[in-house]
Amino acid sequence: MKLESGQVAVVTGAASGLGRAMAHSLAARGLIAVLADIEESPLAETVAAIESTGAKAIGVPTDVRFSDQVDALATITLERFGRVDVVVNNAGIVAGLGPMWTYDENDWEWVLSVNLRGVVHGIRAFVPHLVAQGSGHVVNVASMAGLSVAPGLGPYMVSKHGVVALSEGLAADLALAGAPVGVTVVCPGGMATNITSAERNRPVDLRVPMKELDPKAVEAVVAWMTTSSGPDMAPQDAAAIVVQAIEKGMLHVAPNGRYPAVESRCDRLSADLRTVAEETTNV
Repeated sequence: MKLESGQVAVVTGAASGLGRAMAHSLAARGLIAVLADIEESPLAETVAAIESTGAKAIGVPTDVRFSDQVDALATITLERFGRVDVVVNNAGIVAGLGPMWTYDENDWEWVLSVNLRGVVHGIRAFVPHLVAQGSGHVVNVASMAGLSVAPGLGPYMVSKHGVVALSEGLAADLALAGAPVGVTVVCPGGMATNITSAERNRPVDLRVPMKELDPKAVEAVVAWMTTSSGPDMAPQDAAAIVVQAIEKGMLHVAPNGRYPAVESRCDRLSADLRTVAEETTNV
């Protein structure tokens, strides 16, 4: 997809991190930026920062956990600008660290409702308009934890694997429908963002007692990070890579991601499937 001045981009989780960087990058290309986030003050600051460059931006406070709020975001965008061209489903959180069975039900609900259902809501609210328009691009932000197996990060890993599957399935559905709408799933490695302080935004009804970090889980996550990611990348550098992926029509892009973690998982999967196939053949 060719990015052009006057197009409209919607970015969730736009008040900080990769979302903020994506908003700036797209606005710098002349796109009108519609920014959504649950944090209203940082959202307003981001809008002001973009407007100070001469670009056009608006902020729409949105909690992507709720379909009606994402629907409202789509309605506001279309009523205000009459079109939408790029949708970046970026809002995401991480909660806790430890063995999967130690996570509270509220941890699972919070992470899945933001990271996974938030993307589902974005697809349902915006993709019909892109299909009807006959153009556009959807960017769903996953993680290297969506392409490899991360110990100690159960809910986060499950949600990000889901985003990868959603994105690949969406691309297949659009191709089957003959709709000229692109899809990119972003699987970043480490980035210099404040996602690890996501607890500041946990809803009151989903709060859980603070637990001590599991030392083994910490050690395992650090080990996984060494194979899946380089040193933390600046969000603006990752955003530039994503913008290029949009224009090239790439389905997968992994800013700062490393292949060994993915290769290890694929090797294990291939070995298991090969073993089953060989045993079945020898029966």
